[in-house]
Amino acid sequence: MPIGCIIFDLDGTLVESEELCNQAFLDLLPHLDDTRQSLIRRYRGLKLSHILSDIENRTGEKLPATFEAAYRRRVSDLFSTHLRPVEGVISMLEGLPTPRCVASSAPRSKIQQALTVSGLSRFFEDRVFSSYEVGFWKPHPGLFLHAASAMGFSPPQCAVVEDSAVGIKAALAAGMTAFHYQPDEDLSFADGAISFSKMSRLPGLLELAG
Repeated sequence: MPIGCIIFDLDGTLVESEELCNQAFLDLLPHLDDTRQSLIRRYRGLKLSHILSDIENRTGEKLPATFEAAYRRRVSDLFSTHLRPVEGVISMLEGLPTPRCVASSAPRSKIQQALTVSGLSRFFEDRVFSSYEVGFWKPHPGLFLHAASAMGFSPPQCAVVEDSAVGIKAALAAGMTAFHYQPDEDLSFADGAISFSKMSRLPGLLELAG
């Protein structure tokens, strides 16, 4: 069946935000014995509440009730000055005729800031779907199923572009074609997904898959 709609993840797929999001943890929790890269590997694609619980379990310390708000402010500050699109994303989107949307585990305010700062808003406009509004987080397929329905497509007509294992699991559970963007990882990682390392390859892969 031809692919009629492409559902994009946000962090690490459209924008280079993973380092910034994890730098915010190191800025606010200087006692963490981690590097940014180790945090990215550990927490890529996970729900923030699960990440905060894991940090508490690892450090043996309860985070203050104000931590989540402080963390989101720090991420927003870093986004405003340092966020950029993933290499090749703009030219890829400019040449992509297929309807597309963003489906992210992030709050809508974070998604919209990221798209605005990175210059990607024009490619998606109001076609943005957040786990916080739908009530489902990856690897549950609910977010992707909601996005497909809202866009007017059945799951088999949809492709999902993701950089995380939990996102790929959600896409496959939804019955969609999964594309795993892995610029720095072993491309044999994602069972059931089509792996690629450069955004310039995505249009060709989408055409072949359809």
